[in-house]
Amino acid sequence: MRISEQPGVVLDCRINLGESCLWDERTQTLRWINIFAGEIWSWSPFASEEPRITKLEERIGAIALREGGGLALALESGFALLDEGQHRPHRLVEIETDLDCTRLNDGRVDRQGRFVSGGVHEAIPQRPVSAVYALEPSGEARTLIESVHCANSICWSPAGDIMYFTDMPTGKIEAFDYDIGSGRVSHRRVFADLEGEPGLADGSIVDAEGCLWNAQWGGGKLVRYSPEGRVLSEVGLPVDNPTCLAFGGPDLDILFITTAWYGLDAQQRSRQPQAGSLFAFRPGVWGLKESRYAG
Repeated sequence: MRISEQPGVVLDCRINLGESCLWDERTQTLRWINIFAGEIWSWSPFASEEPRITKLEERIGAIALREGGGLALALESGFALLDEGQHRPHRLVEIETDLDCTRLNDGRVDRQGRFVSGGVHEAIPQRPVSAVYALEPSGEARTLIESVHCANSICWSPAGDIMYFTDMPTGKIEAFDYDIGSGRVSHRRVFADLEGEPGLADGSIVDAEGCLWNAQWGGGKLVRYSPEGRVLSEVGLPVDNPTCLAFGGPDLDILFITTAWYGLDAQQRSRQPQAGSLFAFRPGVWGLKESRYAG
C-alpha cells in the first residue's frame, strides 16, 4: 500500500460515523468503530486483507487495546471487555443508565493503563448532563470531569502529565494537569480556541514531539498545535467531517483518519462521495505507541 504526503483514501468503506481509530503495533492492525451500527472494524493494511467487522448488540463510542489482549469498550450503556475473536462483551460497570439520551463517546487510555471515556447528550437542545469517567484497572469507574455536553479529544502528552479534552459545542480544546499516580485532573485551562473557525474540535492525538493533532468536524481539516497551543500547520481534506486520528504503520509514521457522512445532507454527500472512508498520509513526524488498558 502506497501512502503519500497528502491525505488520500486507503479504504473506501464509507461508513456512517467512523471513530476511535487506534493502531495495534503487536499485530500491525488498525481498529476503529462505526458508532451507530455498533461495529468494530479491524484491518491489516500491509497484509492485503479485507477488513473484519465485529457486530455488537448496542452502539459503541470508543475502544481501547488491552494489555492482555482483546479490547476494552465504551458502550452506550457503560464499560465492557471483549476477548479477541468474540462478539459478546463482558460487562464491567454501567454508566449514566439513569439519564435519558446519553451514551459514552470518545475515549483513550492514559499512560498508566486507565481507560478514560466521556459521554454525550444526544437530545436537542444538547445539555451538559454527561461526564468524563476513568475506568481503573480494577474494573471500577469514577467521575473525572462533570457537566459535559459532548466529550472529545481525550489524549495525553508524551509524559502523561497533561490531559487534553474538548466539550465539543464550546469550541475549545482544554488542557489539565494530570496526576499520574491518582489519575486526577487539576488546573483546567484553554489550550486552543476555535472561535471563528468553520468546524469544531473532534478527535485528537499527540505525536512524539508533544504536538497535538486535531480532526475538525465540519471544518474539513486537521490542525497541528504546539505544546503551547500555537497552530503549527493545517492539512485540508476532501470531506467535511474528519473524526479521529491514529499514528500507525511499522514506524508509526502514517497518520490514519476516520471520517463520517453522518450530518451531511444529500447534496453535500454527492459532493463528498468519499465521506465515511478511511484516509491516511505521511505527515513527516512520528507517533507514539497506543497505551493499553491494564485491566
